[in-house]
Amino acid sequence: MILKRRHWAKAISWRVIGSLDSLVVAWIVTGSFEIGAILGGVKFFTATILYYFHERVWYKYIKFGITNKQSEDI
Repeated sequence: MILKRRHWAKAISWRVIGSLDSLVVAWIVTGSFEIGAILGGVKFFTATILYYFHERVWYKYIKFGITNKQSEDI
């Protein structure tokens, strides 16, 4: 059984990485750390919510790659 909080934890941990990436790229492109930080911060919240619902849809409705085996292929 996978708890919803696991999906939130995955969404947040992934967004930390993604938002840092957005911040650095925006900083490099614009030359402004402030603009990079704003874009990274906004993206953190919007993308976290989108990722959470994307994860829930995959978990609930999409059975691609799921087998009945006890062990998981890596």
